[in-house]
Amino acid sequence: MKFESYSFAPEIIRAVSECGYEDMTPIQKLAIPPIRRGQDVLASAQTGTGKTAAFVLPLLQRIFDNPAALQPGVVRILILAPTRELVAQVADNAKAYSRYLDARVVSLFGGVKTTGQANKLRQGAELVVATPGRLLEHLQAGNINLSQVEVLVLDEADRMLDMGFIKDIQKILQATNKERQTLMFSATFSGGVKQLAEQILRRPKVLAADRQNTTATTVSQVVYPVEQRRKRELLAELIGRKNWHQVLVFSATREDADQLADELNQDGIPTAAVHSEKAHGKRRRSLKEFTEGKIRVLVSTEVAARGLDIPDLDYVVNYDMPFLAEDYVHRIGRTGRAGKTGVAISFVSREEERILADIEKLIGQRLKRIMMPGYEVSNRDVLLKQLQRRRFGKHKPDASSATEQVAAEKSMSGRRVKVKVGGNQQQKKLK
Repeated sequence: MKFESYSFAPEIIRAVSECGYEDMTPIQKLAIPPIRRGQDVLASAQTGTGKTAAFVLPLLQRIFDNPAALQPGVVRILILAPTRELVAQVADNAKAYSRYLDARVVSLFGGVKTTGQANKLRQGAELVVATPGRLLEHLQAGNINLSQVEVLVLDEADRMLDMGFIKDIQKILQATNKERQTLMFSATFSGGVKQLAEQILRRPKVLAADRQNTTATTVSQVVYPVEQRRKRELLAELIGRKNWHQVLVFSATREDADQLADELNQDGIPTAAVHSEKAHGKRRRSLKEFTEGKIRVLVSTEVAARGLDIPDLDYVVNYDMPFLAEDYVHRIGRTGRAGKTGVAISFVSREEERILADIEKLIGQRLKRIMMPGYEVSNRDVLLKQLQRRRFGKHKPDASSATEQVAAEKSMSGRRVKVKVGGNQQQKKLK
């Protein structure tokens, strides 16, 4: 279906065409009609499905159909997003779609001074895209007036809740027009998302472009079992041996991201790290160099990666597995976007096998394991059998003795015990 089918203004159709859009995606087909009708919406869509255009285009049409004079600090359309990268991305898209309209778009996020943003707000704005924290700063400073907001959009609502923005969101809701139209877009319908939807949405149209918590069919997913201490070595070998370029790597912490980036650079692999402690300008430069091919690897934490728009991203590597199974879906959604193919690789240590099982249960499929020669993971059951053989020697224990021995060794899991090997005593840690 073409965008012309929904009677958008010629100015919007022209801008959309110049952005390279032709046929609408499933979430666009589902979401645009109820939004145009003024209904509240609760929509589920994975990243890369065109959800930004799904809500921005009908809102721009609303502005076109109902022009109004700008007032200092007054906002008509408010879009909340969890990170400054996502705010910048949504704002850039909105500006591209409205290039032939008389619509003012302002973005608000942290990491930069509020003065310039306040000056833009004084001129008024049809559409504001903001992170909750920075928006509250402007609200408390009296730089923005939300009492006339016609439409409120919560983009990536599940991530905002995961990041602890619920109180900020509630304060913002109290400052907005109670007769507003409210739209919630989320990759997953978590319990928190459903609860918030019940509180703020009125008879919403519930939409789902895909089955909940599914991964894109365009993404090939594989698992490499590997010891935690050997992950960096394996990553460098795979990048070099397979000649990977444009690799987005997820690490657990900021410190891990910096350390991994330093070590890969020492290995001769151009790498940069992006996380919340990096200056916004530096993060944008790193992303620009990555998309231009000057950097082969971008190491990111969970939060920093949200909203990263990387065209034609080939590989996503879960260097550290996520704490939540749902985050796996978010992560690998960075590749295989807009119908293009991509590869998601997960390095799984023995300690991370439980979260892998949770992920496979969530997405409803077992992921392919690849055993890399030289990187095999020690097996706990094998270790117990070895300890048992050493304890009993050549004599085969009876069933009751063997059961008691294994039970005793399981009870000592995680403790260091002395094991006699070749006449010498060594310490081993049971896991």
